Amino acid sequence: MKFVLAPNAFKGGLSSVQACRAMARGVEQAAGPCDIVQVPFSDGGDGLVDVFCEVLGAQVIEARVTGPLGEALSSTFAYVPERRLAAVEMAKASGLALLPEERRNPELTTTFGTGELILQAIDRGAESVVVGIGGSATNDGGAGMAAALGVRFFDSRGRALVPQGGRDLTRIDSLDASRMDPRLKGIAIDVVCDVANPLLGKDGAARVYGPQKGAGPEQVESLEAGLAKLAEVIERELGLNVRSTPGAGAAGGLGAGLQAFLGAALRRGVEVMLDVVGLENHLDDADCLLTGEGRADGQLLYGKGPAGVGLCAKKRGLPCLLLAGSVDERCPDLSPSGITAVISICPGPMGLNKAMERAEENLQRATEQVVRVFLAGRGQYGEDAG
Repeated sequence: MKFVLAPNAFKGGLSSVQACRAMARGVEQAAGPCDIVQVPFSDGGDGLVDVFCEVLGAQVIEARVTGPLGEALSSTFAYVPERRLAAVEMAKASGLALLPEERRNPELTTTFGTGELILQAIDRGAESVVVGIGGSATNDGGAGMAAALGVRFFDSRGRALVPQGGRDLTRIDSLDASRMDPRLKGIAIDVVCDVANPLLGKDGAARVYGPQKGAGPEQVESLEAGLAKLAEVIERELGLNVRSTPGAGAAGGLGAGLQAFLGAALRRGVEVMLDVVGLENHLDDADCLLTGEGRADGQLLYGKGPAGVGLCAKKRGLPCLLLAGSVDERCPDLSPSGITAVISICPGPMGLNKAMERAEENLQRATEQVVRVFLAGRGQYGEDAG
């Protein structure tokens, strides 16, 4: 038999590569000798660099960048020399996971380090850059990133300012993009995002994601006003309306900033990564497709990795089984996206920290049991499965 494994990262617990390996061990324990194809996946959040390294043989490049609160930190990006292609995760420079809960404040966090990662990828020789913008700690509309690339911002009195977070956006009155690194004009930037939120409004960056990053109600309104001011200046100075573009609100408005300052294409992460990993090419003669995700909820139907994987299975008439770290009790029917069944990997009630600590063994055990059920349904078991 042939099993294809294409999980997302289990955020805070396992990378997609680690998840693949745990699932493979579970399949082997249940099915005995069989064909197991590991295709680690990312929809633009955690694990993008890992996927490029595992699937494309990319080099991991060390980088020194500015962290979300302005501190220096070590980061990495992926580089494929023969294709002059780099993959950058904004989460590795401006991510929520880089900060303890008590220091999370989107009024103060910056995307400056993400701009530095992009520049260092170009220094390495990249002519195209895939930027994953999931997992952000920021709400600065990409102004910090733009400043790192050479964009200058000015207040109403013409004084230069470097935005230090979402709270500074209302101070911006004009900008000058003429001093951006000239090499950026020849670089193709694809933005991989897993949400389609606009920049502003009830579904925008501040109101939907601000609270998840530590913002209270008053801060959310302040952040909304800042993003609106930045959008106004961008339209006046650059002639671009970024307010309602799908994906512009991703990563606290970094989607809008990348589009405005770099002419980036905002693409659904699933679409980009399905091309990168070549999942369709691995499904010939497959019997079952297994995917994974940290949490199964209604968001999966809006561009998350497992839904894209499931649709590939659906086109082939393959069963697709989703193993999740947790399953929301309000999780809708996912069968329209090709997901046959959703299974929690937790063997019983446990706290989040404990579940993350045991993610690998839980995933391996759950995969084994799911495959045993799958085989039993086909009248096959153990050594007879192969």
